[in-house]
Amino acid sequence: MRGPGTGWVIAQLLLLFLIMLLPKRIDLWPDERLMGILGALLLAAGAVVILLGLGVLRSNFTVFPRPRPEGELVTDGIYGLMRHPFYTGLILFCLGISFLTDSLIKLLLTVGLLVFLDAKARVEERWLEGRFPQYTSYRQQVKKFIPGIY
Repeated sequence: MRGPGTGWVIAQLLLLFLIMLLPKRIDLWPDERLMGILGALLLAAGAVVILLGLGVLRSNFTVFPRPRPEGELVTDGIYGLMRHPFYTGLILFCLGISFLTDSLIKLLLTVGLLVFLDAKARVEERWLEGRFPQYTSYRQQVKKFIPGIY
């Protein structure tokens, strides 16, 4: 795997593997059933957001933060609501796993993933602004991860 931003991709994969593979239960939540339901809903919501983003991006998708040279700027579909639905979906998915597995360590790693993806998005957006002049206007109109909030 070689490309612009390979270090970002490797670090992201390491965080995701840790969240997926670390031990499960720690008895963190007082009501495991409620947290299980919340976890399942977050996991499903994350999967839906990721799939919606991938469905709109299609051949523009890349795991690297630098846009494809032949790519086009996508601002419709879920990209009209948030600039980084793939990252939002990953965070929701990992939050769901944290709640489902009752794991404080996975929850803390998910917070770390959020901080990491926010930094990766800043790097990615510099490249997007350099590649697509209209990205600056899009960035001012559409929030990064949470529609209307952030």
